Amino acid sequence: MTDQEETKTKSEVEEIIQEETITVDEDTADELAAEEEGGSEEVSASEAKTAERKKRSAAKRAPKKQSILNPDLEERVVAVNRVAKVVKGGRRFSFSVLMVVGDKKGHVGYGLGKAREVPEAIKKATMNAQKHMITVPITRGTLPHAVLGEFDAGKILFKPACDGTGVKAAGAARSILELAGVKDVLTKSLRGNNPHNVVKATFKALKSLRSVKQIADLRGLDPRQLRISKKIADR
Repeated sequence: MTDQEETKTKSEVEEIIQEETITVDEDTADELAAEEEGGSEEVSASEAKTAERKKRSAAKRAPKKQSILNPDLEERVVAVNRVAKVVKGGRRFSFSVLMVVGDKKGHVGYGLGKAREVPEAIKKATMNAQKHMITVPITRGTLPHAVLGEFDAGKILFKPACDGTGVKAAGAARSILELAGVKDVLTKSLRGNNPHNVVKATFKALKSLRSVKQIADLRGLDPRQLRISKKIADR
């Protein structure tokens, strides 16, 4: 081979090497760009997760809205029970309070509250009682008809009474009837004296009461068309 042919061959080889180098550099740049994009996506995803965690923690730390106690309702404590939990360091005491609230206008409710201190338990029970109010139909200061309330071991009979009789009841049943606005009623506890069962049996009985107007509406009649006994008509 002559010197000119060798020079041409060398120059061709150098050009081929340069082209391959440029191609390799472009591929490497594309790979690096792809890696950077993937890394940026991972960073953005991690940042989003971090922001979501911060929002959750802030929501947990935010103070809960407390319901406002109604000043028009009268409150009565039915039962206070102290509970002891045995732990490794000793015994931890807490209190459970059963409350009854009512406006003496046909609205009454009960609630249970638990806390380390009695005042806090009373507050919780009162707020719970306000959320579970019921309406009691009252006819001239007494119940519209006789009713039997039964819950678990508690069983109580309620009967309407004439004017001047008063509330012939005791314990939790008396508190519920007075706060509901009943002035004359006869009661008889047939079974059980647990305050929780007595309260629930009383509320079960009051929920089953129906006035003359409600019965007439269910039958599609006028209240004056119903056949009512003389005792109920006199009341």
